[in-house]
Amino acid sequence: MPAQTIQYETVIGLEVHLQLKTNTKAFCGCSTKFGQKPNSQTCPVCLGFPGSLPVLNEEAFFYSIKVALALNCRIQDVIKFDRKNYYYPDLPKNFQISQYDMPLSYDGRMDIMSKDTPKRIRIKRVHLEEDAGKLMHPEGENYSLVDYNRSGMPLLEIVTEPDIASPDEAYDYLTRLKAILEYLRVSDCDMEKGSLRCDANISIRPAGDKVLGVKVEVKNMNTFKGVRSALEYEEKRQASVVGDGGKLVQETRLWDANKSMTCPMRSKEEAKDYRYLPEPDLVPFMIDRSVIEKARSSLPELPEARSARFKKDFGLSGYDADVLTGRIDIAEYFEECAMQYDDKKKAANWIMGSIMAEMNDRNVGIKELGVTPADLLGLLRMVDGGALSGKMAKDVLIEIIESGMPPEEIVKKKGLSQITDIAEIEKVVKSVIEKNEKSVSDYRGGKKNAFTFLVGQVMKETKGKASPAIVNELLKKILGE
Repeated sequence: MPAQTIQYETVIGLEVHLQLKTNTKAFCGCSTKFGQKPNSQTCPVCLGFPGSLPVLNEEAFFYSIKVALALNCRIQDVIKFDRKNYYYPDLPKNFQISQYDMPLSYDGRMDIMSKDTPKRIRIKRVHLEEDAGKLMHPEGENYSLVDYNRSGMPLLEIVTEPDIASPDEAYDYLTRLKAILEYLRVSDCDMEKGSLRCDANISIRPAGDKVLGVKVEVKNMNTFKGVRSALEYEEKRQASVVGDGGKLVQETRLWDANKSMTCPMRSKEEAKDYRYLPEPDLVPFMIDRSVIEKARSSLPELPEARSARFKKDFGLSGYDADVLTGRIDIAEYFEECAMQYDDKKKAANWIMGSIMAEMNDRNVGIKELGVTPADLLGLLRMVDGGALSGKMAKDVLIEIIESGMPPEEIVKKKGLSQITDIAEIEKVVKSVIEKNEKSVSDYRGGKKNAFTFLVGQVMKETKGKASPAIVNELLKKILGE
């Protein structure tokens, strides 16, 4: 009797580290400005000199509460900080000020769409800590350098319960979370700068089992797509190990994007390995409820609510509204257009199509792209008025991006206005018919492709400027259709 094949299911939990956008560090007055000379933004406090005392950054604390509330978390009554002890070159104090048994907030939730089905991801905790420094490894050298400018930066850790069932769900969760954080304006969420980082815990277990499998932590993922790819590789690797009769071990692995595989880094630490101790220089304190209410009242309209409003006010589909509100810069851009233009769907299509395609190709945000809402609306109105065809408008869009000139000026300078004079187009149509008797005969004989050819010849003769609608209408009329 053949052995039964065991089906495995994947269990994933994510840890997101978010640098908060404050002017100074978490527990000292050093600047948080990015890209400065190495080790130029340090002081005795963030370097851990004897006798130095940390002081909690009020703005970082307030931002932390805003994030916790946006993720539907419960806020602790008493706030306590702890020392997470470990020895590594990028940690000058040999401990990190963090929170252990009493995190700032806990028991939150966030809803995502998983294969068109709503799914709730529970948030285990959101807590505030300080960042470590940054190790740099010069290529080809046998030494490493450390920059302590990042040491002490306010860092928010957002930890989920193991509720994520696939790499795609992990990607959807991260995308939704980033949107919420951008709307809150508490961080620039720039993964290239390290402002937003993600570690993933993944295990497999026989389908239907309730007991979690052996957990593997995956690090060194620099994009959300990288997170998804790393998890896809890891779930296959783990299933292969177990399927071949091997045994999984709890460990930390690094994602190698060049090789598209994870590699062992070290055995996985547990809380006991860090010897957590209460931070003696930061006394526990109670939060005044008025601070929480102030943070709650400062929450902006978040993506889910904005999407619902776009559907109601602008008549958009659920898909369109979700795409447009997935990034705050896109949402604001569309809304400015929609307030001044009647055809909301047309504006949405252009933004989701040509505008976002150019953003992706050039790897820039919508502001950096250089096409203002006024530029796009000018373009759309010329299309509506018949001055430009859709194809011509897309060419003008590229010119706006390349030159920075407004669309009206580009059209005038390059003579791109669409020909709408019926008499002028009719002359060209008759000329094309006379020159292409075979195609005319083929069309009248039932070959529809011949008509498309004739339209193309008219457009060629007019250098693409003739109104396609008028060309089609005149050809049908003259050919007796």
